[in-house]
Amino acid sequence: MNVDQIILNLEKKHPGEKEYLQAVKEVLESIEETYNENPQFETAGIIERLIEPDRVITFKVPWSDDEGNIHVNLGYRIQFNNAIGPYKGGLRFHPSVTLSILKFLGFEQIFKNSLTTLPMGGAKGGSDFNPKAKSKSEIMRFCQSFMLELWHNIGADTDVPAGDIGVGGQEIGFLYGMYKKLARKHTGVFTGKGLNWGGSLIRPEATGFGNVYFAKEMLQTIGESFKDKTVSISGFGNVAWGATRKATEFGAKVVTLSGPDGYIHDPDGISGEKIDYMLELRATNEDIVEPYAKAFKSARFFPGKRPWEANVDIALPCATQNELNADDATDLVNNEVICVCEGANMPCTPEAIEIFHNNKILFGPGKAANAGGVATSGLEMTQNSMKIGWTREEVDNKLHQIMRDIHHACQTHGKQNNGYVDYVKGANIAGFLKIANAMLDQGLV
Repeated sequence: MNVDQIILNLEKKHPGEKEYLQAVKEVLESIEETYNENPQFETAGIIERLIEPDRVITFKVPWSDDEGNIHVNLGYRIQFNNAIGPYKGGLRFHPSVTLSILKFLGFEQIFKNSLTTLPMGGAKGGSDFNPKAKSKSEIMRFCQSFMLELWHNIGADTDVPAGDIGVGGQEIGFLYGMYKKLARKHTGVFTGKGLNWGGSLIRPEATGFGNVYFAKEMLQTIGESFKDKTVSISGFGNVAWGATRKATEFGAKVVTLSGPDGYIHDPDGISGEKIDYMLELRATNEDIVEPYAKAFKSARFFPGKRPWEANVDIALPCATQNELNADDATDLVNNEVICVCEGANMPCTPEAIEIFHNNKILFGPGKAANAGGVATSGLEMTQNSMKIGWTREEVDNKLHQIMRDIHHACQTHGKQNNGYVDYVKGANIAGFLKIANAMLDQGLV
């Protein structure tokens, strides 16, 4: 496999799709040695088949606002690979949504879902619709219009969407309600559903919980834990909320949160009512964190800045892609951070990851470290299929074990001769091998 040539060819076919190309290159560089050791993969064209989605579904979504004005957004569903199970991946409603971003997320989802050991393929979807400052009725009308186009391409054994940025329990409810009316079926075609109609306990906080569980496993390899550590977290959504809760439960002090407007630093720690306030911030429909500093006098707001300059032991980037760059990584290393664990999808740039690796910092990549959300979605699918519901403790225990298993797989395939574990390489190889062998078993389809 010639990685440079493959990327060059991909750039010619998909010019300008930088996020997607970045994700593909990172994976191919990690698995190159393993791929070349298995000539059957080359013969079957596994890489050429894997890096292109099975299909890209694009459609317009017309909807009317409360004044009767008509708006048109773009809708997408990228069904990337279903070698090990039905397509599975979230829907994102955000102005930043582009085809490139969704292809990057869908490609990453293939490996993330593979790592969970659950039978789920990789997919992603969404729209450039912005639910912020929209009324409940406007969001409902948009979701219903979106589902009018998507419904016949999804199903409990075909493609199972979930939530992502901009798509929470309310949006899932509206989407599922329209699907149920159109399909005349009450099936587990979505995850992240309400608890009253098939949802799973701890799903909203699962990605954050899983992120901390993975970091906990990494820390144990060097005889460390979360206890008495200071933690920097970016974002203030469900992932950051879950990570803050679990890190605090493990004895750490979370001191930062962030938004597009900047970040807050609270040296007293974010716990108790302060964690609850994160949910209040989300409910305001204003994508800012500055109000936290006004609500709690122990906190200071840093406008237009990112939290990675804070002096902490552990960093959990939980906001969005490419939010932590080389300068941020240098700041963290200079402040003697011991662990960086991605809660978001690809929040660290390749240059930042290289700095962490060069300095032998524990680094957990998103496709492994933030798999807790989709793992719990898989558990929700299982509960729906069995027509049962598990307790909070049962779901949490299963999630914790899945994250342990993912860590073990990454460690097995990522351990270097000097003892340092390259979790990026380990995650990519472990996920790839399962998918590649499944594709071999099933022939050219």
